[in-house]
Amino acid sequence: MPEVNVNRRRFLRQSFAFSAAAALNLPGMIASAMPVPGGEADLLMIGDWGWDANGHPENAAGQRGVAQAMQRYVADNPLRTDALLFLGDNWYGALDGGVNSPRWQAQFEDLYPAGIFNVPAYAILGNHDYQKWPESKVEAELAYASTGKSRWTMPSRWYRFEFPRKNPLITFLAVDTNLPSIDGHPAKAPSFSMEPELVTEQLAWLETELRRPKATPFLAVMGHHPLYSDGPHGDHRLLIESWDPLFRKYKVDFYLAGHDHDLQHLEFEGHPTSFFLSGGGGADLYNLKIEPQQRGPYAQKVYGFSHLSVTKKEVTLRHLDSSGRVLHAFTRTPSGKITILNS
Repeated sequence: MPEVNVNRRRFLRQSFAFSAAAALNLPGMIASAMPVPGGEADLLMIGDWGWDANGHPENAAGQRGVAQAMQRYVADNPLRTDALLFLGDNWYGALDGGVNSPRWQAQFEDLYPAGIFNVPAYAILGNHDYQKWPESKVEAELAYASTGKSRWTMPSRWYRFEFPRKNPLITFLAVDTNLPSIDGHPAKAPSFSMEPELVTEQLAWLETELRRPKATPFLAVMGHHPLYSDGPHGDHRLLIESWDPLFRKYKVDFYLAGHDHDLQHLEFEGHPTSFFLSGGGGADLYNLKIEPQQRGPYAQKVYGFSHLSVTKKEVTLRHLDSSGRVLHAFTRTPSGKITILNS
């Protein structure tokens, strides 16, 4: 793996440079009208959604509001949803009964009903999924997927899939970001992370997958922890050191994440990857640490979900709030051209 030297001052200069270009509508950020939702494949995503509400998941108003907005969004447009993406922290608190927990029905099957979303729900693990209360929620989530009786899709802790299945346009690498650390610092609670040998195994798998000839116009990596975040958890030093060189070398188009309970979109001058964070799925919201005017183009403390729409020519990514209103959107072409969309 290539050596990396993360220079914080240079990184911030790049951030400010992008924000200035965005504010002045300079090359590198083009404004365009908002297209009608819907592409050749459409996926809705949320992170940080399975809220426990202090032992009372039935009181998770934030999650219900976002889930209902997703249902309305599909009905109002109308929109054919091809898949759901769950970006980790799927279960806060206890998942009593493991694979047989009633929370599966109440907070997954009922809130994202098959009558509207009769599609695969691709899921990855977050740090709260690694908490043991006292059973392993990781094993319960893998087991629930293996029953074959649900849309819940998690074949392993990390995996690859392409969309659409016929004539695919985008490749996803679903990864486990729970390194033996918390937000880039040595872990005080080992139960929040995977074993070191799995970290090594996954890193080798990730580079092998990235090295493969590109089979689709677009490539996305989805993991729970963001590499870069304007939220309170901030930038993840260990993920930047381990993964950022790979994203640059193999020109990853998108990194999709959650963890900070807000919605974000970050671009950095000279970086091939668009960083897109959707962590407003239902857990308590976090205050931003960095204002979007400093490092953007977008970040907001708000409940909401996101929409990824892909065609051969471009991917459109939208952030929407719990009323279904589009808050921020942009397109990206296979060549990396970014266009910010006006509502």
